[in-house]
Amino acid sequence: MAGLGRLRGAGAVKRALVTGGHGFVASHLARALLERGDAVTVLDLAPPPLSGLTLQGVAPEVELVEADLRDAQLLGATVDAGEFDVVFHLAAQTLVGPAMADPAATFEANVRGTWTLLEACRHADVPALVVASSDKAYGPSEELPYREGMALAPASPYEASKAAADAIALSYRPAYGLPVAVTRFANVYGGGDLNFSRLIPETVAAVLDGRRPAIRSDGSPERDFLYVDDAVSAYLAIEHAVGAGGPGAGEAFNAGGERPHAVAEVVEAIAELGGGGLEPEYGAGNPAGEIDRQFVDSTKLRELTGWEPAVELREGLGRTLEWYRRHAEARP
Repeated sequence: MAGLGRLRGAGAVKRALVTGGHGFVASHLARALLERGDAVTVLDLAPPPLSGLTLQGVAPEVELVEADLRDAQLLGATVDAGEFDVVFHLAAQTLVGPAMADPAATFEANVRGTWTLLEACRHADVPALVVASSDKAYGPSEELPYREGMALAPASPYEASKAAADAIALSYRPAYGLPVAVTRFANVYGGGDLNFSRLIPETVAAVLDGRRPAIRSDGSPERDFLYVDDAVSAYLAIEHAVGAGGPGAGEAFNAGGERPHAVAEVVEAIAELGGGGLEPEYGAGNPAGEIDRQFVDSTKLRELTGWEPAVELREGLGRTLEWYRRHAEARP
């Protein structure tokens, strides 16, 4: 059964697997794949009370496989039977705080889960695999922006989990010929992010609910922000570069918003756009496990594929505010 997906005719429907599809970015990606005409299978744990697939309005249109990525037998059977043309691996424990509190669980999810999927894709001869790493995999650095040739130097459990999964994934290209690439994206934001420990959705929710935004840092840390639609278009550009053993196979790709922004700048823009005039409550310093300054250079992806971000930060924040205004059920 392995590799049969490549034998279908040119007019056949493309089959895509998205892991972690109930999540924020993965559900946006699933919707984009459906819109281009793919048959989409989502592999994830049991649906949460409010799935991203529901928020994107596509839950009835995807095939849902309920499975733990660490279940090698079930995962292997799913990937082998699916005859997928492309696999997008976005399932992960994605939060720094929980990783600091329980590193072992984070390593299990992010590292073991990734190598289990890689093995399934290797045995099924999947034609293209895109694995979500993170700009956090680079670790703290005085040299910025991050470029793909820089060494990964993680300094906290979350960073280490992403760096380990990143390195393992890339090793499958020279070792086994698997057409795999990894993505090291900046902080992705937009409507549908239900992790309110993150800066943007929590600040947006606070402003819309008329309460002062409570910020964990002093506002000085700098981050790179990527609007979710731009993140999805980057995934699709990388998929095209990886397929059929293309020039993207075995490569890592950054994608970001092209320049860093201080946390205080982002918070104050949201407050202004929200029209509430609310003064933020800032904390002290930078929370444990968080990198103080980070942003990525997207030149490699732009030169190979022509991708570039289309939505600048202020516009993206305005779109995000409007999404949460229309979806009060998604706010805490």
